[in-house]
Order: sequence, then structure tokens, then C-alpha cells
Amino acid sequence: MSMDLGGAKGGVKADINVTPLVDVMLVLLIIMMLVAPMLEQGVAVTLPNAVNSEEKPQSQEQTIVAISSNRLVYLNAKQVQEGELATKVNEALEGKTARTVLIRADEDVEYGAVMAAMDQLRQAGVEDVGLVTRPRSGGGGSAGGQ
Repeated sequence: MSMDLGGAKGGVKADINVTPLVDVMLVLLIIMMLVAPMLEQGVAVTLPNAVNSEEKPQSQEQTIVAISSNRLVYLNAKQVQEGELATKVNEALEGKTARTVLIRADEDVEYGAVMAAMDQLRQAGVEDVGLVTRPRSGGGGSAGGQ
């Protein structure tokens, strides 16, 4: 016994045509691939160069303090007053197990502004502080104070 599922006799065709579905899914995938890097902008700072820096993946779990060249302080891309940094960091780290904060400071910002932010982080009870740099292009050189 066989069953005629359409065709020349004008019956209903029971096959699912997945070609339009695949086309739509591919378009959505391409859109997501183009939009995803744009969503991770954060605060625009020019990071200083360092010889011994390593590329590390960024995640949404990280707490990032950014200091722009005009000494504005941002916590996770939201501007905060310099004196409120300790309380805001405590609020941001409330439910997290890792109390690590990364500092992205502009290369033109004064050393004192970075130290003031680190002092605020120390007051908030943050023991692990990382300084974000970009790898120095080109070769060699020592990591010492030359």
C-alpha cells in the first residue's frame, strides 16, 4: 500500500520545506555576529602598552573600573563619582564569589588618579586588582624600568 501525498492530482503535500527556515536562521546568525562586538564597547580609553601583557577573554562577570583621560571614573561602563566608588563596587560585588576588579586606565591619566581608585577599592575590601594593558607591538625589550 502506498499513499499519494500530492503532486499532479492536487492533494495536500505533507513535506515540511525547511529551506526558508534555514535562510532565516542564517540571516539571524550573521546579524548576531555583526552586532555582538559592538555591544562590548564600554568606556573608550587608550590603554598603555606593556611587554608582558597577555590576552584574556572578557566576560560579563568581570567588574571593570575605567578611568578616562579627564579623570572620570566608570564602574562597568556607568559613571560614578570618585568618592562613591567604594560603595558602588561593594554593591556590584555583592553576590559574586570572586572579588576581583580590573582597572582600565587611560595612558594619559595621572598616576594619582589610578592610585586614588585603587585606594577606594582597598576600602571596599577588594584584594585582587588587575591593571589592563595592551600588548606592545613589535619585538623584544625587557620588562624592567628602561
